Amino acid sequence: MRSVLASDANKIIYRKDLVEVKDLKQIFKRMRNHLAGNFVGTTRDERLAEQLIFLLFCKIYDELTGSPDEPVLFQLNYHDIYSNSNILERVTLLFNQLKNQYSSMFDDHDRLFVDETSLTSIVESIEKFSIIKASRDAIGDAFEIFLGPSLRGNKGQFFTPRNIVQTMIEILDPKPNERFIDPACGTGGFLIVRLAQQTKKNENKGVQEPYNMNVLFGIDKDQFLAKITQLYLAILGFQEKVVFCENSLNPPESWSSKVFETIKLNSFDIVCTNPPFGAKIPIKSKEILRDYHLGHKWKKQADGSWHKTETLQEKQPPQILFIERCLKLLKPGGRLGIILPDGIFGNPSDRYILYYLRQHVKILALISCSHLAFLPHTHTKTSLLFVEKRKPQQDYSLFMAITENVGHDKNGKPLYLIDNKGNFILDTNGNKIINDDFPKIVENYREFRAGTLQDQSHLGFIFTSSQIENQILIPEYYNPEIAQRLYIIENEGKYQLVRIGDLVKKGTIQITRGHEIGSKFYGTGPIPFVRTSDLINWEINIDPKKQVAREVYELYKDKQDIRAGDILLVNDGTFLIGKTAMITEKDTQILIQSHLKKIRVVKKEFLDENLLLWALNTDIVQDQIRAKTFIQSTISTLGNRLMDLVLPIPREKEKRNAISQEIEEIIQEKMALRERIRRTLEILNN
Repeated sequence: MRSVLASDANKIIYRKDLVEVKDLKQIFKRMRNHLAGNFVGTTRDERLAEQLIFLLFCKIYDELTGSPDEPVLFQLNYHDIYSNSNILERVTLLFNQLKNQYSSMFDDHDRLFVDETSLTSIVESIEKFSIIKASRDAIGDAFEIFLGPSLRGNKGQFFTPRNIVQTMIEILDPKPNERFIDPACGTGGFLIVRLAQQTKKNENKGVQEPYNMNVLFGIDKDQFLAKITQLYLAILGFQEKVVFCENSLNPPESWSSKVFETIKLNSFDIVCTNPPFGAKIPIKSKEILRDYHLGHKWKKQADGSWHKTETLQEKQPPQILFIERCLKLLKPGGRLGIILPDGIFGNPSDRYILYYLRQHVKILALISCSHLAFLPHTHTKTSLLFVEKRKPQQDYSLFMAITENVGHDKNGKPLYLIDNKGNFILDTNGNKIINDDFPKIVENYREFRAGTLQDQSHLGFIFTSSQIENQILIPEYYNPEIAQRLYIIENEGKYQLVRIGDLVKKGTIQITRGHEIGSKFYGTGPIPFVRTSDLINWEINIDPKKQVAREVYELYKDKQDIRAGDILLVNDGTFLIGKTAMITEKDTQILIQSHLKKIRVVKKEFLDENLLLWALNTDIVQDQIRAKTFIQSTISTLGNRLMDLVLPIPREKEKRNAISQEIEEIIQEKMALRERIRRTLEILNN
């Protein structure tokens, strides 16, 4: 045991005293801000991150090398009785030991150049915590804080939240000797959790067997990320090089000989990855595109199938090619877990991708992530796709789920469960419980695999491949809770369910859309140009800055044909889809944006505009709208799925008339209030 001064015994931190840290991100933010404000020599996040990562590795190395009863070197109050070394000397010693032991992971020029003042601040921030016991990946958290903005801006990389990583590993359930690879490993989150999972299984079984070093691999095209991930794995026990710096999408024959020999196609049991994605980082290389079926253009056939042409795409987002690369890495019967943007599962222009997948794999599960999942970094809506590489059966069952709570808010801060009195709900140890749907979804998936899933809800429901409509594979679209509510409404007998598409076919209603006139005409005249954001509480809120010239109005007025009683509905947008407004006599001289649908009741024997406005705003219809809203490129849209909305219409004529009259009175009162406001504001001019 190292010797310590007796006078400092009450201050010394021993390894057994280290505690789990709850919020590493906040600590790292403070550390980053301190370094950026005080560190001499650089303010570049990449260089600051490098120093922080090196220091974290020193901390981890110190935690792992020694008995629980020994004091850690990585603390301010440790004093060696022989040398009485200061903190800078001790941490430098740790770094040199680390660098010597893992020399192949470091470059010759790698060194610590942090000053003692800054180092003191950093050590003080984390000395009492155990990094290796952290609930989130410490290295990944550090990268999010230090490198996140630059990586996201240039390379489409997003750091995967630990609860999502954990969920994907648990659903894939790797066995000890199954070959596992992440071809876009970043900071190694999937690899580290995979290692931790097997270590925990061994501990639970009382097994001391070392982990098989020949089954876990990672690739990343960022050299620094690959290097850091390899070092982290080395400290945790992977002495052999298993993380390589390559572009996974390049033809394998272009990889280095070491990678080409190690990473063979059709050789992995499991691929688990969160590939970079985004339209701003497309793959344009013909050499790469030529190597992929999904690098070619596809043509839809008369029977609804798709055919690959010999024509290459001009460009392709990387996530689409990664789907095919992952499948090529898998051996027959292998399993893939991949995070993909929702557009792939619903965009009409991407339907060929789902067709291709369904020809080559059996879909195991699809978990829709809340748009909060990757916040505060991106609003991109994603889903977790799990497949097995095998020719699918004619019809088979698969698992779907929809997350609403992902453990954090839009700012990335933890969200906890609370009771109906507003109090935090605590576990048996007195800790606050994170409000996170993923653990329940994993539990439901296991029941699904065992054939025992009974209570089906948005947190887990069974679906069959034959029920997939028009290559749409978005769980919200098939939400069983909506179907159950519609079933109950219809069977109660008070309402009949009417599909909007059927109303259009019968000529009961007509639906058209507006036009885009161009922002160059804004502010040129007195005619309101109504946009999606102008629909508020069933009314049109005119924005004077967007009014256009009468000449522009004359070009479009006959095409748009706006009349009192028409209903406007937001069809495209992010959070406004489903908003409505009634056109009154005072609103007819307007133009409407292309993102708005105009709905007119033509035959009023069964339905008038007031009853239609009511029906469109009921909870069950608004829930359907949310379920049928897909991401099309960079904007969300209801699209033609508007026709699939089912409206609840009272069967009794008296009930229909009562609702219609109530809505009409509300509209008239709103119109009168607007006129009263206008007259009041004109007092100044009289």
